[in-house]
Amino acid sequence: MISTLQKTIRPFWAVRGLHRSAVEDLKRPAPEDTVTASYGKFISEVKPQHLSPVVLHRSKRMVLDSIGVGLIGSTTDVFELVLRHCQHMYAPDHISSVYGRGGTRLSPILAAFVNGVATHSMDFDDTWHPATHPSGAVLPAVLALSDMLPANSKPSGLDFLLAFNVGLEIQGRLMRFSNEAQNIPKRFHPPTVVGTMGSAAACARLLSLDDSQCGHALAIAASLAGAPMANAATQSKPLHIGNASRLGLEAALLASQGLEASPLILDAVAGVAGFSAFYEDYVPQPIPSPDADGHMFLLEEQDIGFKRFPAHLGMHWVADAAASVHNLLVGVDHGTVSQAKVQEILLRVPKSKYINRPFPESEHEARHSFQFNACTALLDGEVNVQSFSPASMRRPELLALLSRVHVEHPKDNPASFNSMYGEIQVTLVGGEVLRGRCDTFYGHWRNPLSNESLRKKFRNNAGAVLPSEKVEALIDAVEEMDKREDCCALLSHLH
Repeated sequence: MISTLQKTIRPFWAVRGLHRSAVEDLKRPAPEDTVTASYGKFISEVKPQHLSPVVLHRSKRMVLDSIGVGLIGSTTDVFELVLRHCQHMYAPDHISSVYGRGGTRLSPILAAFVNGVATHSMDFDDTWHPATHPSGAVLPAVLALSDMLPANSKPSGLDFLLAFNVGLEIQGRLMRFSNEAQNIPKRFHPPTVVGTMGSAAACARLLSLDDSQCGHALAIAASLAGAPMANAATQSKPLHIGNASRLGLEAALLASQGLEASPLILDAVAGVAGFSAFYEDYVPQPIPSPDADGHMFLLEEQDIGFKRFPAHLGMHWVADAAASVHNLLVGVDHGTVSQAKVQEILLRVPKSKYINRPFPESEHEARHSFQFNACTALLDGEVNVQSFSPASMRRPELLALLSRVHVEHPKDNPASFNSMYGEIQVTLVGGEVLRGRCDTFYGHWRNPLSNESLRKKFRNNAGAVLPSEKVEALIDAVEEMDKREDCCALLSHLH
């Protein structure tokens, strides 16, 4: 392939004299010690025994939560629209399950897409640091691919969890190539970048591709990655997760058929951008090869953030701060705050334009509004699934509170999920001032949800679609997954 590429490029180079360094790199076979080669080797060679008890425990919690938010996400308008589109525009291919739809199966590619859309349709899915939504980009693809594999070749529960964790690990490693990635994003939505790569890696692992094919799967995925932050807070944002899952699976399948791409996609090559196109301060590092002594997965040192209500992660700080003021006004058991008592509301939050929305007009904007979530928690004492219904959003008392909100951006409050805080100051009509602050909300990786709280969230979400016996069967299937000979028990209870 390289000799063919040289013949194609030489005349252009001779005439124009451009991109000499890029061409010189392409002329040389990729050495074994490139960053890209190290990733291909890791994906191909890592084994289930490299998964520590901590990683197994945390990743099973992620699988359970992601399935739950996908199931309740299958009740949304955007999911219905996307599913209808796939059914009408593509030939039937009854292979892979669709969340919550017992009589519906799609091609693996389309099932990964619609289930990914469901997972992010309410912005209820998990968040990692550096900031991305890791599970939604990977799990739907791994589920769809597992459905596709023959009955006598279904992955074991451990192999399934290994593929899932490989997808997480690749995302986390790539995010650490850039300081820019440490902060709330401004340009690309991270799951569309690293999520696509993670999906490709997970599927390549599940397909048992060799190290060269795994590297090509990543490089193909890079050509399918990226979506702008401008579509946050719109109906199109869930497509970001759906496409990451779908296109990563497609990249792995193409690599399995022999399609090749740049062997230096993750390396810093002077004069031509590979994965560095997505990050301005890109400094790649090879991933260590797994050995007999094991591999330290990032999930072992960096736990995950789970959301208690369906909104952008940043909303959880201001909601908890506002709920504490609500409790000061009416107590912790019941009651709502009278908007007539409130003269002014001051929020101190990080500066991030796409989640500073004074008067959101849709549920998707409301899920990305400091003001809306703070006022809802101040009024009701909490934010929940019903808070984003049209009736709740149009309440006169809520609109009155929104009109009294001012926002400040203190310099000591960075736009980073690892170090931000949320603060509210409520001035009452009589002049009394009440304050609430949240530095780490319940569900953040520094203060993770208990197993009891996580299962309660799952039961509420999955129970919106499935009967209780299937809900409980899913809990058992995920909990026992690493002990199962195959993943059929999990696959059978998704609808």
